[in-house]
Amino acid sequence: MLRTSAVQLAGDLRSGTTTAAAVAEAAIERHDRLDPTLSAYKVWESDRARREAALADTALAAGYDLGAFQGLPVSVKDLYGVRGFPTFAGTPTRLPASWEEEGPVVAALRRGMAVIPGKTHTVEFAFGGLGTNPHWGTPRNPWDAASHRVPGGSSAGAGVSLWEGSCVLALGTDTAGSVRIPASVTGCVGLKTTAARWSTLGITPLSRTLDTPGVLARSVGDAAMGFAAIDPQTDEHPLDLVAALSGYDLSTLRAGVCDWFYRDCAPGVAEAVEQAVQELSGAGLHVSRLDLPELDDVIGIFRTGGITAAEFAAFINTELPDWKATLDPNVRSRFERMEAVPAIDYISRLWRLRDVAAKVMARMAPFDFVIGPTVPITPPTVEAVAGAEAYQSANMMALRNTCTANLLGFCAITLPVGKDAAGMPVGIQLMAGPEQEELLLAAGMACEHVIGTPVERLGLPPLCA
Repeated sequence: MLRTSAVQLAGDLRSGTTTAAAVAEAAIERHDRLDPTLSAYKVWESDRARREAALADTALAAGYDLGAFQGLPVSVKDLYGVRGFPTFAGTPTRLPASWEEEGPVVAALRRGMAVIPGKTHTVEFAFGGLGTNPHWGTPRNPWDAASHRVPGGSSAGAGVSLWEGSCVLALGTDTAGSVRIPASVTGCVGLKTTAARWSTLGITPLSRTLDTPGVLARSVGDAAMGFAAIDPQTDEHPLDLVAALSGYDLSTLRAGVCDWFYRDCAPGVAEAVEQAVQELSGAGLHVSRLDLPELDDVIGIFRTGGITAAEFAAFINTELPDWKATLDPNVRSRFERMEAVPAIDYISRLWRLRDVAAKVMARMAPFDFVIGPTVPITPPTVEAVAGAEAYQSANMMALRNTCTANLLGFCAITLPVGKDAAGMPVGIQLMAGPEQEELLLAAGMACEHVIGTPVERLGLPPLCA
């Protein structure tokens, strides 16, 4: 499972080389053996996976090809409503039934007869970038066999589930980096879509303005297949889109390397990214430096709570007031400040970000995308961020580079390029303006042809080999 892509499995199912039932059994075996250590899932149902796989096989045998993910297992973050599964959103108490209703993202996979065997752990209400959860425990980053390192958040179990081998695609959400951070620190590919391109109906919100559904995968091709299966603007069959995007010539692309993203990186992070940039440049990618001083304004707004804090406080107080008392202490300690944001400050932040985004877009005009490290720090151990001060410092650094895409209204993708001095995965972020997902996927595939897929570049995590 770990060395076979979703794209290949989709082809194997159609050629009769394998069956959905066989894929499901392999996923169940991996989960049963590894999840007691990795703890990727909040809920897992083997029998459901078997039933859905059998139906997918029956449909294929009868000539009904309903989508590229027919019969393939997909993990879903426990913010999404999924029929037959409870939604906790990382809280200690099950949410009302209305939050278990499926929205368009899950429905798109359902129509294609994807198998959904379980829901992965999330930071409570998705409000955090490290992946910790005091209520249900923190999934273990599989790249450190000696210490329990954080898996990145808030889609904490998503990347872990991919390396566990219990799924071939993972659904996450990204409000300030919650797809790209776990993808980066667990050595996966993660795509953050443009806000409003994919509906957030059926997803417990953190920020209705900034929330974006996204996908994590073990290759850019798999991420592209997932994107095409879900995207309402894409008419092509997912496998056809993957084939079309794989033909990009790296020498036709222009990348701006922004030094801002390299500030205060942990040992080995900047070096791994720069090594990859040199390889890509040697293979034909046009690379030059790009200065984006406006990013200081963006991060300044983010550090005051940005847009998310006020919207999250409004959501909890309006929709789920009874859940306020049991909030994670790392969230609750900031809640009073969230509630105290005046409307004038909230609106002025929206206006300022709109103006900053226009300036950044103008500077980016000569380039197809901007490059930099996805996460500037080594994922810390759970023990190291047990205290409030240490948590807040690490959380802010984890989110620093990724939050810019959300606040500017851009899309972005991360793919692994190496390991840092601690032996943990390092991701490179490609960020582009709104509605440029296809370009980023094509660029990512072109880059992957040079630097290799995650397995080729990094090998297998020691806890998953």
